[in-house]
Amino acid sequence: MSVRIVVAGALIEDSALLVAQRDRPPELAGLWELPGGKAMPGEPDADALVRELHEELGIEVTVGERLEPDIPLAEDVVLRAYLVTRTGGEVKPIDHRQLRWASAAELDGLAWVPADRAWLPALSRRL
Repeated sequence: MSVRIVVAGALIEDSALLVAQRDRPPELAGLWELPGGKAMPGEPDADALVRELHEELGIEVTVGERLEPDIPLAEDVVLRAYLVTRTGGEVKPIDHRQLRWASAAELDGLAWVPADRAWLPALSRRL
C-alpha cells in the first residue's frame, strides 16, 4: 500500500506564524491550520509544498527543515510539515476564509484543525 502525503508549510516572519482559516469541508470550516495540500503521486514533498503555497497563498517559497512529528490522517495518508521561507509574492487568502499572523502567545488560543496541534510545541520554540 502506498502512503499519500499531505504537506503543510510553517511560514514565520517577524516572530509570527502565518495561519490559515479553513473554509471547507464543513466539519473543519472555521478552524486554523498551516497552509498546504496533497502531494501528487511521485511528487517530492518540497515540490508539492512550493506548488500548494503558490496556489493557496500566491507566494513563492523555499522549503527548509521538516517539523516532527508526521501525523497519520488515515491508514494510507500522512500529514508532514516543513518550515518555509517566502522568496516572493504577497500573501493572499486565495483558498482560505482568512489568514493571520499569530505570535507564540496566541498559538494555544486558536481553534486548530486537530492534526496540526501536534506541531504547536515545535512552532512555539521557533517563534
